[in-house]
Amino acid sequence: MRDDLQDLVDEVSALLGAPATLEDRDFTLLAFCAHDGTGPATPGATMDAVRARSILGRSSTPEVRAWFESHGIARATAPLRVPADPAAGILTRLCLPVRAGGRLHGYLWLLDEERTDVTDPGAPGLAEAVALAAEAGRLLAEGRPGTADLSAALRTALTDPAPAPGRAVRTLTEALGAGTPVALVALLPAGPGLPPGWTPPGAGAVTAVLDDGAVAVLLPLPGHGDHRPAGALSGAALGGLPPGSTAGVAAARHGCGELTGQWHEARTAARVAAADPRLAPAASWAELGAWRAVAALPGPDPVLAPLLADPVLTETAATWLDCAGSPQRAAGELCIHRQTLYYRLGRIEQLTGLDLADGADRLLLHLGVRAARLAGIGWVPQPPRPLGGLVSMPS
Repeated sequence: MRDDLQDLVDEVSALLGAPATLEDRDFTLLAFCAHDGTGPATPGATMDAVRARSILGRSSTPEVRAWFESHGIARATAPLRVPADPAAGILTRLCLPVRAGGRLHGYLWLLDEERTDVTDPGAPGLAEAVALAAEAGRLLAEGRPGTADLSAALRTALTDPAPAPGRAVRTLTEALGAGTPVALVALLPAGPGLPPGWTPPGAGAVTAVLDDGAVAVLLPLPGHGDHRPAGALSGAALGGLPPGSTAGVAAARHGCGELTGQWHEARTAARVAAADPRLAPAASWAELGAWRAVAALPGPDPVLAPLLADPVLTETAATWLDCAGSPQRAAGELCIHRQTLYYRLGRIEQLTGLDLADGADRLLLHLGVRAARLAGIGWVPQPPRPLGGLVSMPS
């Protein structure tokens, strides 16, 4: 394909009598032609700092990109003129948008010294050059990202520092469509690795496996805020994973510009689903409630360390607090006599030095035992609820 693109650039350069450069939509150089200088071009006037950098470094600076995009090149569907910026060393140039199927794939640039009138459809060589730009778009579209490329883009967008996610996000946006409502699902398999042959359900879903074994699934949604497809996908995906695996669903967004925030939400929801039997095996960010604040903590307060060494007392404290301090309800939940509960509460005070009659101490204890539960410290996991309740997950 690269040879075909070079031939196209050479032909456009000859048609319009000017040096030509082909870049993708990220301003990465794909091909260029140094015009032979015959014709009306002024010697030495057809090279500027931008073209030199593009050829030598195969890229442009963010400032240069911002200058060109501020003149509407990303939205253009016809040839347009980008004015010069003498202070930045930018000469005026002709831009031919490279499109296919309504999608932008790149730009053909010509340093033509304003000889071509973009307002005149009959300008010599212009119509032919536009047709060649369309052919370049077709060639680039045929090389559009496949499934593996999209998985790599999703992985990059979630794990790599800037500026890598910018290009990855644009790749995903092109594939899914700008402004498409998307949900991000986090799957936390129980145990290392995925079952052989496992694939997530869901039409159009993009999947990436991260280094720690977590699985991210990016899913286009039919309507903003409707999590039902994501909930259904979570249930079906968990059905193929080992028991004890959990899933989390982030709040829906328009487009792929907030994937990092969505991944935090989805992964937090999946972690909470593993910690709270009432939410297992799948939870959405919207239903986490106080768990959101707990997930933001670095861990339980050190004063609780003696308590957390005793799983029975830790579970007693968590249950009593979740029951709003009701001895009757807590004893019933724990299947113990009320006097046994009182004895355990006294032991909790002795171990921690907290006064359970004090609201601030109870808050510290409640946050601490929940943070410990989220980290899997000092508690005994309970069986998850059946998978059948996943589809109607609240949005």
